[in-house]
Amino acid sequence: MLQKKELPKLSEGFFRIMFCQSESDVQAAINTYSVLGPLDTLPNGSFGQRKPDTKVQLGIMKFLKKVDVPPNAGSTSGSVQDSAFPQVSKERDTSCKGPDNLSSLSTTAYKGVKESEDLPKHSIGPDVSPDSIPTLAFPSISTADFQFNIEKASDVIVEKVEEYVKKVGNARLVLVDLSHGSKILSLVRAKAAQRNIDNKKFFTFVGDITRLYSQGGLRCNVIANAANWRLKPGGGGVNAAIFSAAGPALEVATKEQAASLLPGHAVVVPLPSNSPLYNREGVSHIIHVLGPNMNPQRSNCLKDDYVKGCKVLRDAYTSLFDGFLSVLRNQANVTSKNLVSEKSMKDTSCGDLKNHLENGDQKTKRDGDSVSERSKKSKGSHDDNSKIDGSTSKSWTTWAQALYHIAMHPEKHKNVLLEVSDDVAVLNDLYPKAKKHLLILARYGGLDRLADVQQEHLHLLTTMHSVGLRWAEKFLQEDSSMIFRLGYHSVPSMRQLHLHVISQDFNSNHLKNKKHWNSFNTAFFRDSVDVIEEIRNHGKATLKDESYLSMELRCHRCRSAHPNIPRLKSHISNCQSPFPPSLLENGRLVPRQDENLSNS
Repeated sequence: MLQKKELPKLSEGFFRIMFCQSESDVQAAINTYSVLGPLDTLPNGSFGQRKPDTKVQLGIMKFLKKVDVPPNAGSTSGSVQDSAFPQVSKERDTSCKGPDNLSSLSTTAYKGVKESEDLPKHSIGPDVSPDSIPTLAFPSISTADFQFNIEKASDVIVEKVEEYVKKVGNARLVLVDLSHGSKILSLVRAKAAQRNIDNKKFFTFVGDITRLYSQGGLRCNVIANAANWRLKPGGGGVNAAIFSAAGPALEVATKEQAASLLPGHAVVVPLPSNSPLYNREGVSHIIHVLGPNMNPQRSNCLKDDYVKGCKVLRDAYTSLFDGFLSVLRNQANVTSKNLVSEKSMKDTSCGDLKNHLENGDQKTKRDGDSVSERSKKSKGSHDDNSKIDGSTSKSWTTWAQALYHIAMHPEKHKNVLLEVSDDVAVLNDLYPKAKKHLLILARYGGLDRLADVQQEHLHLLTTMHSVGLRWAEKFLQEDSSMIFRLGYHSVPSMRQLHLHVISQDFNSNHLKNKKHWNSFNTAFFRDSVDVIEEIRNHGKATLKDESYLSMELRCHRCRSAHPNIPRLKSHISNCQSPFPPSLLENGRLVPRQDENLSNS
């Protein structure tokens, strides 16, 4: 091979090829291999080749007799991306340390890497390899600038990973840190080994989270960002690195999803195709997540309250992993939709094709019901206007299905929509019961009301909540005296799951009767934060029956009773009493009365 001055290729049976351009590259390679133990391995692939069109690397000629290169010689090397292998030291390399990473970085786990050999430069995208394994790479949340205790953090990481590796199917979770001597990686590896967590589904990795593929050969389609509450670039560490690597496209895409983030929550941001992270690394989604803070120099410091801190950290990882599951489900839905469409087109005769297309409303997710719902209907379970919940049948009138049609076909209702995305649609309530009253619609088929929501829809609920918060904060910038509440009706009057974002002034001509008032000011109205917690812990929300709508009229502040709506409205326009303690807990009011929103 060297006599012909041809470079080695992965297709010739090599597992890993490193090209050294200089003495420092040679030393970096020595450092990389010298720290490996007998059970350790490195990702396969080709690294360090800067000019794939050359026959011979420059350094090779130092050791060989110089021979003229034949004219017009084509490149014989495997096509590797133009990123050189990084300077690696014992403190910073892309190797995986520890026996728990042996299987996860084996040839089987990385069989998708080889298929990148024949790709042109900068062509790596999230769909580049059909055999690539969906992977979430995430840093340790809150243990850097937020100074969360590493020992406690490692317990939470392993606890949540153990829970979620059972849910991710063939996908993988990877904890990433820059330093080979990272204490958090060591602790997590040891504890994961003690619990016998599948090391093909979870392992640790040393490297730059923004260059996992180009520098380490680790293909990750989703990466997590330890964000700040403003969801802005800047600061230091992972947040600054990810925003910088992703370019302006990430900031723009983030603004479309959320304006801020509360501790314990996460928001999924699809990464635009013009982002360098998408093109260079194959990252399709960024999940911003905010953990608890123990640093007194930063906002929302918990002052070493690790009971609350550990709960918030668990919620943060739960939201993060739920977000990853939602990405997996969406990708599966797209694949399923394509397969169903392809099969339908093949199985449908030309004579039936027109009918097939005319009934195209019965599609997946945003275009209508899911495949599973369609399957149920084909068996005659119930028609389009009914929803079975236990033994109770709910019939939806034509009027009551207006929100459903808006959510499923937003392109036909652009004049009423304030915002639309893959998951939600936002509009003003047609008959608002307060100065500001929005509806956040879920754009998922089969979710007619809160009773239909299960644990698998948790990420959707958190997305709806985040969007609702963003709109509430927008209104607060216009009028800081306003107070908002986010929640669901236990038994809605209209089909399609929707979240109410309503100001607490209740100053509206459309608020006319007892039912209107009690639907927002009794236990019939379920606060969004409580619903999310109940779904997360129990898989379903607690719902109240319609008997609450006939209760006496009481002020939502001082709880005084009033005989009719006019008298109640007159009272609440002047009532300055504080809200009941129950509403001041758990962020049920935005902003909270005991805490300025700007400090949250």
